[in-house]
Amino acid sequence: MLEKFTWYKQSAYKWKGEGITVYIDPWGLRPQEEPADVIFITHAHADHYEPADIEKIKKSSTQYVAPKDVADKLKGNVKAVKPGESLDVAGIKFQTVAAYNTAPQRLQAHPKSNNWVGYIISLDGHRFWFSGDGDPNPDIEQVKTDVALICIGGDPYVMNASEAAGVVKKIKPQLAVPNHYGFVVGVASDAETFAREAAPVKVQVLKPVNAFERTGAAAR
Repeated sequence: MLEKFTWYKQSAYKWKGEGITVYIDPWGLRPQEEPADVIFITHAHADHYEPADIEKIKKSSTQYVAPKDVADKLKGNVKAVKPGESLDVAGIKFQTVAAYNTAPQRLQAHPKSNNWVGYIISLDGHRFWFSGDGDPNPDIEQVKTDVALICIGGDPYVMNASEAAGVVKKIKPQLAVPNHYGFVVGVASDAETFAREAAPVKVQVLKPVNAFERTGAAAR
């Protein structure tokens, strides 16, 4: 189910389908990439909303989906969203899911009041949940998805590998994919912890286009 995906770093993906190219939180893109038909942005932090990378892939017809604080900064065909919506863009159906912190030490990183989001995007007949940044919370524990692409990097921004494993065991996707580790927070081996603790949920670990910057204990 992941054959059409490219993982760049953090939570940045490209999905290249038949006649349509979709990016989620583009960051760490190569100089030459396919132009975007649709760009989804989860929130305003620089590792998710990076104008320089958007410049590399935008065209006059690119459509954008983003929370209001990011949407207000974009020009062109922009759809501002908030949690709890079911919409479509360029023929792609998607839902927005609230993404926020609940752990006391992380509450200010992604406050619920910001109305930042993750997305459940329907592609090729499967539902892919891109978690955005946050912690286990009642909203994400209601997610129905075939594939969960979930942040695992831990303090000070997002849930850690063990907490993310608990989420996927509750929502029971067919497949779980860890992200948001090995670059700004977390280390490369966090994926192994996540895979072990998420059992019996199947986990697939992708290799990022960009080399991991935080590779082991010495990086902590």
